[in-house]
Amino acid sequence: MKLASGHLSYCTNIHAGESWMDHFEAIKKNFPIIKKEVSPGQPMGIGLRLSNSASTDLLDPDSIQIFKDWLNEHEAYVFTMNGFPYGDFHHAIVKDQVHAPDWTSQERLEYTIRLFKILAELLPQGMEGGISTSPLSYRHWFPTKELSEESKNRATRNIILVAEQLYQFNLTNGIRMHLDIEPEPDGMLETGAEFIAWYENMLIPMAKSILTVRLNMSESEVEACIKEHICLCYDVCHFAIGYEQHIEVLQQLDKKGIRTGKIQISAALKADMPADINSRTGIVEAFSKYNESTYLHQVVGRNLDQSLIRYRDLPEALADSLNPMVNEWRAHFHVPVFAENLQLLSSTQSDIVEVLNIQKSMPFSNHLEVETYTWEVLPESLKMPIDQSIIRELNWVKGLLE
Repeated sequence: MKLASGHLSYCTNIHAGESWMDHFEAIKKNFPIIKKEVSPGQPMGIGLRLSNSASTDLLDPDSIQIFKDWLNEHEAYVFTMNGFPYGDFHHAIVKDQVHAPDWTSQERLEYTIRLFKILAELLPQGMEGGISTSPLSYRHWFPTKELSEESKNRATRNIILVAEQLYQFNLTNGIRMHLDIEPEPDGMLETGAEFIAWYENMLIPMAKSILTVRLNMSESEVEACIKEHICLCYDVCHFAIGYEQHIEVLQQLDKKGIRTGKIQISAALKADMPADINSRTGIVEAFSKYNESTYLHQVVGRNLDQSLIRYRDLPEALADSLNPMVNEWRAHFHVPVFAENLQLLSSTQSDIVEVLNIQKSMPFSNHLEVETYTWEVLPESLKMPIDQSIIRELNWVKGLLE
């Protein structure tokens, strides 16, 4: 739905089903109910997630026409897509494989261009579209600085090739689209500072060396092309886990002319760790209830001296729970955005409030997408029917924005 602050929807990665047929059935079952409650008087957008196999299916002209007809019938439209998870995302062990194949691969490049072809077919006329994606790769796959830099170079080259395709889409069809890089814990790009440094020191210089020749552009034209088509996906959960100062990151992006293509509205787990080690027992037990085998649940702890300690997954943090230097944990587990207090734990909901207040006063993106994909693995006390969960989340966000 279109609010004063931008287009708001939810990401359909909440729905299980990796084939297009299964995923479409889940959308048809849930979306009309959600729209009726959340956006009864105007069209409502969909944040579409397609696996690689589903994207191949939907690119078929008959399949995409059926979907377009359904969108028109239900006053729905697609303005953003989630191109981060390539393969199975439900009912499988995902963990670090959510990054695979990464941006060093031809498979990731072809998948993403296929998604943009689909998005170009679905976008309402005159509306810009975006696709969020992996932060190049998973950093722990590259144990040396040399391997990391080599892979970052290969990944950046492939992203530049996507920018070239998007430039051509705009030139020939007048369709504006952008690729939105999504930093996350243990991604090759994890923080706002890392994203900006990569953007300025690698992406733009490399693009100038490649696209000045391929597109017969000046260096300033290439930089403008990159800033038009390669953006940031601001996942509030991910930035909150890293204890980032949102206003500082956003001011830096604005100063440098780097756009935010999408705000992903999501919340992480957090808790203070008492100085009295014996008082931590209940908190550690509460965190352990979120220790499930499907997704990575990275933890970032804050030490007494304000430095950070990073754990690759929740079990590593649990094993270090008696560390007296750590006084706070934040865990990568997308909990419902409307829930701030989770018994002994809490969420980073206040970060969402802060970011959306900034968005209201200083709009920095036109795409807003609620992303809580972990309903199936949440503790029973937090589970609700999927459609009711999404309705409650969207209405909570609407209340903040309006």
